[in-house]
Amino acid sequence: MLVSNIELIPGRRIERHLGMVQGNTVRAKHVGKDILAGFKNIFGGELVAYTELLSEAREEAVERMLEHARQIGANAVINVRFSTSSVTAGAAELFAYGTAVVLDGE
Repeated sequence: MLVSNIELIPGRRIERHLGMVQGNTVRAKHVGKDILAGFKNIFGGELVAYTELLSEAREEAVERMLEHARQIGANAVINVRFSTSSVTAGAAELFAYGTAVVLDGE
């Protein structure tokens, strides 16, 4: 499945537009990791646990979006975007969305 953050794929023609597809996940880190992150906030530096959390969440949200696209018969998702939001203290949602299309053959 071709995935792109641009609206058109150079050299390919969109045969069918299938609509928006999406995937999301809500994640929280272990309280111990939150305490360590609090120290990093004081002294500075990358919050590695949160970087890993967001990376895992992004991968899961994209996979769920692609599964949605497969279910409706797409062979590509274009104009992919990401959004995050805080759901509750210590938990965040990562949302991936894009436009499912059927591209012509190569």
